[in-house]
Amino acid sequence: MFLYSAILLALQATTTLAVQPLIIQGADFVNAKTGNRYQILGVAYQPGGEGGYKPQTGEDPLSDGSVCLRDAALMQKLGVNAIRVYNVSPDINHDLCASIFNAVGIYMVLDVNAPLSGESIDRGDPRPSYTASYLNRTFAVVEAFKNYPNTLLFFAGNEVINDVPTGRNIPPYMRAVTRDLKNYIKKHSTRSIPVGYSAADVRDTLLDTWNYLQCTTTGDTSDMSRVDLFALNSYSWCGDSTYTTSSYDKLIADFSNTSVPVFFSEYGCNKPSPRIFTEVPVLYGPLMTPVMSGGLVYEYSQEPSDYGLVNINSNNSAQLNSDFDSLQAQYNKLNITALQGVKAENATVTPPTCRSSLITKSTFNNNFTIPSVPTGAQALIDNGVSTSNTGNLVPIGNTKVTHVVQQTNGQVLDLSITVIPDDESNIPSGQTPGTATTSSAPAATTTKKSGATNIKMTSCACGPVLACVG
Repeated sequence: MFLYSAILLALQATTTLAVQPLIIQGADFVNAKTGNRYQILGVAYQPGGEGGYKPQTGEDPLSDGSVCLRDAALMQKLGVNAIRVYNVSPDINHDLCASIFNAVGIYMVLDVNAPLSGESIDRGDPRPSYTASYLNRTFAVVEAFKNYPNTLLFFAGNEVINDVPTGRNIPPYMRAVTRDLKNYIKKHSTRSIPVGYSAADVRDTLLDTWNYLQCTTTGDTSDMSRVDLFALNSYSWCGDSTYTTSSYDKLIADFSNTSVPVFFSEYGCNKPSPRIFTEVPVLYGPLMTPVMSGGLVYEYSQEPSDYGLVNINSNNSAQLNSDFDSLQAQYNKLNITALQGVKAENATVTPPTCRSSLITKSTFNNNFTIPSVPTGAQALIDNGVSTSNTGNLVPIGNTKVTHVVQQTNGQVLDLSITVIPDDESNIPSGQTPGTATTSSAPAATTTKKSGATNIKMTSCACGPVLACVG
């Protein structure tokens, strides 16, 4: 009986709330318990690219617990505290993967759209794609992930507005989808989960997209069509660049009066290669942290676009790339206590009022009348979608990685995850890159959390196309 009780307690220990759900106060992610701002140190996570999303066979990036264990252990070693997952199926059980990432203090940033027919807003012709069936799918994603404490936010769209024509047609639909998701969450989730947008860093549309989506038609933050946060996919810092050469200074000037959190939903130009990630100390330094809330490096797994930190083989073995070591070295230089220990300010902000004068370019939509809820969709919002796949944390059981993982020099790592204490999130360990022993996994160093399409697949070329363009 004693042994059984001990085992039961051990299993229960793995399902504790390792992360504190974050809230938004003004332009900051905030830890409600500490009142501190939270900076995102993350990676884009879509192993297999678009091909890794196979809902018809029950596969997506968060469907295989052993794979998630492998990657969570490597991410814990790397020091990231968030992943962005582009394509998830609402019909697949994600309990084990979500619980593993939760246990190591890693949040999930989730896109509600996916590449199959009917799973996203058509940027070429949005009206026919904005249907009750489409919304049913996005609401089902909410149901699948709403109960995980490490679900940080949902993206209503990714680079759907990416040129002049889409700047004319898409903005009202992005506000409409945001409204519908927020209303669904408000009615069917026990906690508020933010909804935002991930933008293309295209000079013809970026600022007007931000202005259009963050403004309010009600005079305050109660406007449900207003985004809770705004992110951008930026590849302007290439190689050993600088704050000004990369135009980071212009981004900070442009977003300095933001009324919502702003962060990089992708960054990490891969020309020249290998990457040295000299943007990391700047992104998390005094020039940018007063405005930006961090970012997510593109991307975790090596895909045809050549941005990967880790090579993953068909048998699920893996080997670190030199970019992994370079990023880890930059993370290890950060003063995490100072970075994640700043009290949030301006908790209450007044967003700009939606008006045509907010829009700077004549080619961008300046009409803030948005589409009505599609026929049949209001019943989904009122009554909830019909699904039995509402996720919940589960015991993890095994913490040791079973797949073979090699360092850049070929040495095999003996990896395990370290379940961290309640209300903490993962941080860089300070370990020298490439020196992990093969006898045991390094224990993760933790700290109290501070502060708190048409979707681009990891195999597509959106990042490389935008990278290094002036």
